[in-house]
Amino acid sequence: MSGELVVQQGGALSLGQIRDRVNLIQQVMRSVMKEKTHYDTIPGTDKPTLLKAGAEVLATTFQIAVDPEVHDLSTPEEVRYRVRVVGRSQASGITVGVGIGECSSNEEKYKWRRMVCQEEFDGTDETRRRVKYARGRNDSHYTIKQIRTEPADVANTILKMAKKRALVDFTLTALAASDIFAQDFEDMPEELREGGEPKKEEIKQPKAMEKKEVRPEGKPEPGPSTPGTINATQAKIIRKKLEHSGKDEDALCQHFKIESLEKLPMSSINEALAWSTAA
Repeated sequence: MSGELVVQQGGALSLGQIRDRVNLIQQVMRSVMKEKTHYDTIPGTDKPTLLKAGAEVLATTFQIAVDPEVHDLSTPEEVRYRVRVVGRSQASGITVGVGIGECSSNEEKYKWRRMVCQEEFDGTDETRRRVKYARGRNDSHYTIKQIRTEPADVANTILKMAKKRALVDFTLTALAASDIFAQDFEDMPEELREGGEPKKEEIKQPKAMEKKEVRPEGKPEPGPSTPGTINATQAKIIRKKLEHSGKDEDALCQHFKIESLEKLPMSSINEALAWSTAA
């Protein structure tokens, strides 16, 4: 089976060509792509979501050259980019599809950031700070103190996100892969992006007699600052999940009645993971 994308001029693809294309995408998913790197599975959805790295792998598989066209729609108060991705067959140069993506600094997750400290929040003008309510577990809620982001600080992020959205849109459309992959993660309802029904994720607790890794002299070994608490690696995992779901670390600490995340008891780690991803 050739990896080159067949461009049929003046007629439809045969059933065999369509079947071969779908089969090839599925083979690449099984043999080349890795979950969390090339695609992700969002709780509450029945299909994996294609990520930027996965879209790039599929473009390479079908020998497609991707050319992004950037349109700057920014104003003094907002950074906004619209990107049009044109995909062409590397063999023939024929255009095989187009994708459109847009991103703005006025989107919720780019417009606001978590406060650094209470002093920063108190010292910020009232028009550039807010207290946001977020949903917790069992119909509870919590608050997050946020500061308005400067548009220029996220300009590069906005551009890259617009390009990524356009690339994924092109890949799903040109390769007719929407029946294999779900819509872009960024376009999903907030309820799903925050995790829906959380999957209980287990982190193995350290064994008492586990063999320690030999480290170069003078290099500190990551671990719990207090016996019985989580280590630095486990804290990093929880922080990533909090960032992914848009939840606040301070709210988690308040929920578990701890001074900082590093003080979380090892016995509470699975409950903290579920809390971090719960809708």
